[in-house]
Amino acid sequence: MAKKIVLGFSGGLDTSYCVKYLGEDKGYEVHSIIVNTGGFSEEELKQIEAHAYKLGVKTHTTVDAVKSYYDRIIRYLVYGNVLKNNTYPLSVSAERLVQAVHIAEHVQKLGAEAVAHGSTGAGNDQVRFDMIFHIMIPNVEIITPIRDLKLSREAEIEYLKGKGVDMNFNKAMYSINKGLWGTSVGGKETLNSKGMLPEEAWPTQVTAKDEREVKLSFEKGELKAVDGKAFAHPAEAIQYLQSIAGAYGVGRDIHVGDTIIGIKGRVGFEAAAPMVILKAHHALEKHVLTKWQLNWKDQLAQFYGNWLHEGQILDPVMRDIEAFLENAQQNVTGDVYVHLAPYRFQIIGIESKFDLMSSKFGKYGEMNNGWSGEDVRGFSKIFGNQTAIWNAVTEENKQ
Repeated sequence: MAKKIVLGFSGGLDTSYCVKYLGEDKGYEVHSIIVNTGGFSEEELKQIEAHAYKLGVKTHTTVDAVKSYYDRIIRYLVYGNVLKNNTYPLSVSAERLVQAVHIAEHVQKLGAEAVAHGSTGAGNDQVRFDMIFHIMIPNVEIITPIRDLKLSREAEIEYLKGKGVDMNFNKAMYSINKGLWGTSVGGKETLNSKGMLPEEAWPTQVTAKDEREVKLSFEKGELKAVDGKAFAHPAEAIQYLQSIAGAYGVGRDIHVGDTIIGIKGRVGFEAAAPMVILKAHHALEKHVLTKWQLNWKDQLAQFYGNWLHEGQILDPVMRDIEAFLENAQQNVTGDVYVHLAPYRFQIIGIESKFDLMSSKFGKYGEMNNGWSGEDVRGFSKIFGNQTAIWNAVTEENKQ
């Protein structure tokens, strides 16, 4: 009886090769699975399923992980205002972890003896998938044909043609990976340290010409409504905002970062909704949180984003940080007003019942109702007391 193997399947060249190689050359019973994190339409998912069965898989499973992706990861990225290297909203790295977890759960469900993915030996994804599998399904063999056989694209195409596979082998000029939390774009311009993607390379073209204002409504740190339109789940609010902001060409940039395996890399990305949401959420937090809440959130969120990027979502310290981030959102409720224009956006301001800038406590630089000038005079002396003592002692003991 053939051994079962679960294959993370996208329908592209690499995973199509894996189906044929694992099934026909290695004799496995191949069970493919695609985990949709917001990058595929219903029609595309049906085409991928048909392609998988045509290649010869025993079963194919489609997992709608959009909402679980948000629940497990994205909401904490929002709570923490997480931008890798102050630039990148972790679009791809975050979704790979959710995909790996769902694949591992499918392996457990089927009782498969092996699991496979189509990663090459060059990037971060191989580490993310492998590590999740080692932790969740430690006794299951991990097989990675593209990495293990060091295959070139040309070799894969020749192999599949020899197997009678009829698919589009034309390589696009730019590699695109779309998900709920942004789209990555790789091309010749990102392979070097200098170069910007041309206008035609961006998946979402700029079609909006008229400037507009949008109102984002947050409840305890989560986006619940856009321009008064309420959504049952924040993932739906993100998708709706993307349909508005994407047309303005905002949230485009190139990220330069350190890969898990120790090399530098550049990748383009467009993330209109994520960037607007993160900046709007941060603006609201600056009004409703205390100085030290903001301070510790920044420190913990930076670690959280870096550790997530490196695939460590299952480390228990991540649950501890998530608990802190979530608890800090109790008063992060209110409306944020954002001005959208082609290629740029600006935070106009916020309205919240939790606003600590309330005029009843005083106006910055003008009048204060909570204390007098004499109070400040005494406070200033006490606040600097230890430093004053240090200076006095140092002066006395100068040689």
